[in-house]
Amino acid sequence: MFSIIRYMKVAIYPGSFDPITFGHMDIIDRACGLFDKIIIAIAKSETKNPLFSLEDRIKLAETIYKDNDQVNVIGFPRQLTVEVAKENNACAIIRGLRAVSDFEYEFQLATMNRSLAPDIESIFLTPKESLIYVSSSLIKEICDLKGDISKFVHPTVEQALKAKLDS
Repeated sequence: MFSIIRYMKVAIYPGSFDPITFGHMDIIDRACGLFDKIIIAIAKSETKNPLFSLEDRIKLAETIYKDNDQVNVIGFPRQLTVEVAKENNACAIIRGLRAVSDFEYEFQLATMNRSLAPDIESIFLTPKESLIYVSSSLIKEICDLKGDISKFVHPTVEQALKAKLDS
């Protein structure tokens, strides 16, 4: 009698997610169709001077994905992404591409990651056309100027942004 062992295909989706947007969520939904498990790996990103603390960004993503057993959320300090991938038995790193201008940097990053960890693939996904221009930076600016961000972020994120920027 043979037993078949099926290995779970895990991918990480690293980023600062300050805050997580519908563009990020679209990439995560697409990745869920390709992998058994997606780990949203939220970087501390102190150099980017994030609006939300690492803990707050983790909580926002966990709230959004609380009913999705396929998605886990972790935070990680100053550490190589490939090391986070290895620690979580990931076979792939998901990266989102919005515009041609993203490609050069992402290509360089993927090539460096491959040299550091040849067994981990970089997978590029694009959000649907209606979200291609959405970025966390733009969302924060629109919210700060009292614009409507409801079509760009989950209601939980909208509430958190308004509370943070009104304080």
